[in-house]
This record gives sequence, C-alpha cells and structure tokens, in this order.
Amino acid sequence: MKKLPFRFTLVLLIALLLAFFLHFFALKNLNLPPFADMLVPSYITNFLLATAIFMGLFYARKKLKNALGFLFMGGSLIKFAVFFVVFYPSYRADGEIVRTEFAAFFIPYLTALVLETYFASKMLNQIADS
Repeated sequence: MKKLPFRFTLVLLIALLLAFFLHFFALKNLNLPPFADMLVPSYITNFLLATAIFMGLFYARKKLKNALGFLFMGGSLIKFAVFFVVFYPSYRADGEIVRTEFAAFFIPYLTALVLETYFASKMLNQIADS
C-alpha cells in the first residue's frame, strides 16, 4: 500500500507523456501548430493536480475514509476551477473555444481522471480488505 502513490505518479507520468506525444504528432500531421492552445501547460497542470489530489486522498485515507468519495469529487471541482481561472480566459479570448483548445485541456484531464479513478478504487479496496 505504501508504494501506491509512487506507482500512481509513475503510471500517470508515463500515460500523460504518451498522450502528449500522440497529441503532439496528431496536431503536427494535421498541419496544426503543436504548441498552441496552452498544450504543454495543460499537461503539466493536469499532472500536478492529479498527483496532489491523489496524494491528498492517500494520506487522508485512514482518518477520512468515509469521506474519500467527496474528497475525490472535490478534487475534480478544483481541477475545473483551475481550468476556468487559468485556461478558459485564454481559450475564450477570440470569442469561441475551438476543438483544438478543447482537446488541449480535455485529453490530459480525461487521461488523469481515468488513472485517478482506477488507483483510488484500488486504494479503497485495500482499505476495505484491511
């Protein structure tokens, strides 16, 4: 159980790097600017937020085990708040959010969310078994 935060961070890093390179090369092959739409900050922000949220859940797992689901949802709320404060103004600067802007935020967000959910459920199962 003590290795779970390290494994989560490592798997998240690898998955986001893989998603970033696939995203980057897809944009390049479509002749779209690969570093536009705050692509790099989006991946970095999602990595940092997902890691912080998972670590918070991990260290609160014993004291607040009945509230972990709410804390998890609160983490998602924090991610959306960061999106609206950091990314949304830039994306809406021209009056609309185009698909590449949406993808620049949503792909790393979804990748991190899937892994957070998987590892959080693993953690909850280990808590229930102990």
